[in-house]
Amino acid sequence: MAITLAPAALERVKGYLASSPDALGLRFGVNRTGCSGWGYAVDLAREKKPGDTVFEQDGIRIFVDADSLPLVDGTEMDFLKQGLNEQFTFRNPKAAAECGCGESFTTDADKVA
Repeated sequence: MAITLAPAALERVKGYLASSPDALGLRFGVNRTGCSGWGYAVDLAREKKPGDTVFEQDGIRIFVDADSLPLVDGTEMDFLKQGLNEQFTFRNPKAAAECGCGESFTTDADKVA
């Protein structure tokens, strides 16, 4: 599988990278947080870390750490604008449930644990 960017997310990331020429690409992963257990972490990648898997789409590199990859593999990122609000959204096939605000998720493995 892979991490993919929908067209709106791809354009947004290209804009971020154009304004930060020292960035190597996008860093995508998860942290323990939120009401459902896992929260998405999106930032610019400044270095390739040991264990990173790197996906590439239309010249954009997406860096994912080894601990996050099993939880986000297959995710499509999108970028939505609604009125004055703008945010990345995620379609993650590994997410078994999400909190009401959509910022955190749980997996089937979390439910068993």
